[in-house]
Amino acid sequence: MTTTFTLPDHAEATAPPEWDGLARDEVRLLSVRPTGTVSTVFRDLPDLLEPGDLVVVNTSATVPARLGARRADGVAVPLHVSTTLDDGSWVVEVRRPDNSGPDLGVEPGATLDLPGAVRVTLVEGFPRDRHSRLWRAHTEPWTAAPAYLSRHGQPIRYGYLHGSFPLAEYQNVYATEPGSAEMASAGRPFSDRLLVRLLARGIPVVPLTLHTGVSSPELHEPPYPERFAVPEVTARLATSTRRAGRRVIAVGTTVTRALETATDDDGVTHAAEGWTDLVLGPDRPARGVTGLITGLHAPEASHLLLLEAVAGPELVAAAYRRATAEHYLWHEFGDSMLFLP
Repeated sequence: MTTTFTLPDHAEATAPPEWDGLARDEVRLLSVRPTGTVSTVFRDLPDLLEPGDLVVVNTSATVPARLGARRADGVAVPLHVSTTLDDGSWVVEVRRPDNSGPDLGVEPGATLDLPGAVRVTLVEGFPRDRHSRLWRAHTEPWTAAPAYLSRHGQPIRYGYLHGSFPLAEYQNVYATEPGSAEMASAGRPFSDRLLVRLLARGIPVVPLTLHTGVSSPELHEPPYPERFAVPEVTARLATSTRRAGRRVIAVGTTVTRALETATDDDGVTHAAEGWTDLVLGPDRPARGVTGLITGLHAPEASHLLLLEAVAGPELVAAAYRRATAEHYLWHEFGDSMLFLP
């Protein structure tokens, strides 16, 4: 990774922009092209794209994936539920009591008590072939995670946020299918009006789904396997848009990961679903995505490699120089970037 920078002081968005008097689509947007960077506002996005471009969004909705748990020694800790597997078992992250990071000292067989008389037992690291902060876990009695989380869970939050916010603040306006432990936050600045303006300008907006797992921002790891689905209509329009010489704009790293998983060596995108373990980087550049809308990622975050795989290291480095100089805001409630290489 060639993009290096120092996160300025007070650069983290500590609350949703609405809590500071801004609309969703009034966060700043840095437009980044080989010809230069321009600072604008997110609601100006339709004017920065061209008729015939294609915008692809992730319609996964955020679930309240944070639970209050109690270890066998009686200490209360947060438990983050990253996903559920095909057999119904949970994939979880045990946090330190102060939520400052994952507890890397837990062992197989450890148990935690949850609300509603449910007990979780850690079975093995997830995935099996990798030393992991995530664990495949069994519940006793057997418990379906979606319904349980809706009753007992809260949104995952990290230390840079000032306060707790309702689940609605962690939803994109087009989210329809619950399943993400953390918000696919690149899409948060979209408003209903902005989507209509894109369509009126001749810029279709099409869906796919990728359910995001727990990122644990303290460790800057590559992404873990995640469940995704690329519909046939999205695959067909992505391929035809590229063949017509127009741009396929992914809204976020989640959309990029899913589209690239479904795109073959010849640049043809196919309908696909299942689990993806794809990691983009210098050895696997983007084949199907030709533009990217993204939030701002922390120094050393693995997502920077994905940005470079789409836009190239020079553009990404230039964007972060401008963003740090102009005091853009980071994380899920922060400002945005548009890469058009």
